[in-house]
Amino acid sequence: MNNNIMSVVFASDSAESKLNELTIHRTTASLPFCGRYRFIDFTLSNLVNSNITTIGIITKSNYSSLMDHIRMGRDWDLNRKNSGIAVFPPYVSNISRNIYRGKIEALHGILDYITNAKEEYIVLTNSNIAANIDYEEVYNAHIKSNADITMITHMAKPNNCTKVIVKNDENNFVKEMLIKNSKSDEMLQISLNIYLMKKDLLVKMIELGYEQGHMDFERHTLQQNIDKLKIYAYLHNGYSAIIDDIQSYYGENMKMLNSKVRNDLFYRAGKIYTKTKDSVPTIYRAKSNVKNSLIADGCDINGTVENSILFRGVVVEEGAVIKNSIVMEHGVVQKDAELSYTITDKNVVITEGRRIAGYDTYPVVIAKDKTV
Repeated sequence: MNNNIMSVVFASDSAESKLNELTIHRTTASLPFCGRYRFIDFTLSNLVNSNITTIGIITKSNYSSLMDHIRMGRDWDLNRKNSGIAVFPPYVSNISRNIYRGKIEALHGILDYITNAKEEYIVLTNSNIAANIDYEEVYNAHIKSNADITMITHMAKPNNCTKVIVKNDENNFVKEMLIKNSKSDEMLQISLNIYLMKKDLLVKMIELGYEQGHMDFERHTLQQNIDKLKIYAYLHNGYSAIIDDIQSYYGENMKMLNSKVRNDLFYRAGKIYTKTKDSVPTIYRAKSNVKNSLIADGCDINGTVENSILFRGVVVEEGAVIKNSIVMEHGVVQKDAELSYTITDKNVVITEGRRIAGYDTYPVVIAKDKTV
């Protein structure tokens, strides 16, 4: 495994504005997924499984839950003396003390960290991505192609959030980058916003971009220099998703009910690790009826659960019905209440007899700590 690569992870991005209630109290990186995981788990696990253990995480806002989740990185074997996790606060400059306005400003604020690291290469990645990626394979393809930058892509149908759509030549080098936020039913090659390159190249690009007042890495650094840079598109063929609005969050969670999709995400190139909690097993009481659902530890179920995902410590009382829904940690669905196409955040209580229903394309979202 290659240990000549470091990584910088962006814990937040513009996607949060379209995740609405789900990111009021947390950053994108710590958004819960699939019953017991957070999105940062996929990023950290992919890096560690590829022996990338020098990892800087750039935060922006609402990052206390992220800090609580990753702690010192022990659950990913990152509590080390000479590498491991370094978390950077949202202020990128000791002079201005302003929150960064884009990736270029954020990276410029930690250039000392990047240049002082011993590794020659760097991976830049967002954290609103669910995928199981072997960076050893990406690195080998990067070296073989003799590229300046390798961009990891996947095939997907764009939604209304900003996407980087790429078109390649016959050798998979990017010849066109379109930055769009329009929905399409056509399968297109879309950047996962993950990049591998030499550190020296990144430092030069960031210094130049910062001097010119640029902020957007994709738009100002990559797109405007598409003819000068050799950007190789590495197509990831396994399951992958960018979570950037409520519909994508709901839809990608529901895909995890398919065992083939779930196994591809969690075991394709290595295991996905998360924060360890000491939880009691779930109790299925006499009147429980559970079908095609993912149930985490510590739940207490005495009602009906179908095609749904329940996080740790959820209580489903007698007569309650949950269908096609996501109930996050310590949620309570009281007697005879019904949920359909609904996402309830942490510590939400659905009171007795209440009926809440959305649609598969527009699920209802109930914010953290609410009682309905």
